[in-house]
Amino acid sequence: MDLGIQGKTAFVAASTGGLGLAVASALAAEGANLVITGRRGEEATRIAAELPSAAIGVETDLCTQEGLTAAVTAANARFGSVDILVLNGPGPAPGTAAGLSSEDMSSAFELLLRPQHALVSSFLPGMRKRRWGRILAIGSSGVAAPLPNLALSNTGRAALAGYLKTLAAEVASDDVTVNMLLPGRIATERTRGLDLAAARRRGVTVDMIEAESRTSIPAGRYGNTEEFAATAAFLCSGLASYVTGTALRCDGGWSGPSDSRLGSLS
Repeated sequence: MDLGIQGKTAFVAASTGGLGLAVASALAAEGANLVITGRRGEEATRIAAELPSAAIGVETDLCTQEGLTAAVTAANARFGSVDILVLNGPGPAPGTAAGLSSEDMSSAFELLLRPQHALVSSFLPGMRKRRWGRILAIGSSGVAAPLPNLALSNTGRAALAGYLKTLAAEVASDDVTVNMLLPGRIATERTRGLDLAAARRRGVTVDMIEAESRTSIPAGRYGNTEEFAATAAFLCSGLASYVTGTALRCDGGWSGPSDSRLGSLS
């Protein structure tokens, strides 16, 4: 299937590992130019050099204004414009809602909303002018069903979802789509880290945690990054021009924690 994005340029935030790298690789396989970004500059450069399409690696911390400006400048200098923007970033630490401080709430905004808004503001005007653009946020299943012990993630990602849903309606007539893709239990370092944290809290092995998680997933397993990336690539494609304002789940049929014990695993 030709996704119609050969020669388009994609900027993928936090793409030196995990879901960001998987999505960047899927887009490159379809012929898109890539801007690989991350705090590990050497790794970003190495990944860019190994992709099958034109690509650059940019060492940057997108949570700072300086890093964000540098990454946007580098992307425009190399490719002239960005057609596909994939919003992604590290997840905040686990924690309860009752234990959140005002500083915690500010940190959720600074991590999960401010950089994403700044990137959209940087690239959206060009997309609208050219009348073609794709904005895709890698979210969390917590957007659809808030997850116990992930209060910061639930709060920040829900705010991002509200912003993007509102934006989608405003720019649809310019042929710019705006969507979120919600991963469930995908086998990444982030998921492994959450499973390890849950195991320590409960005094059990991580294998037991993973086995319990699998029982809550109708597919009976964790997803892999390639499956998630293939879905993301479609949403970024020319074929998905009538899909906008959606929060699509990629979770093996998981519909949320059935009890608080399972919920704490996520």
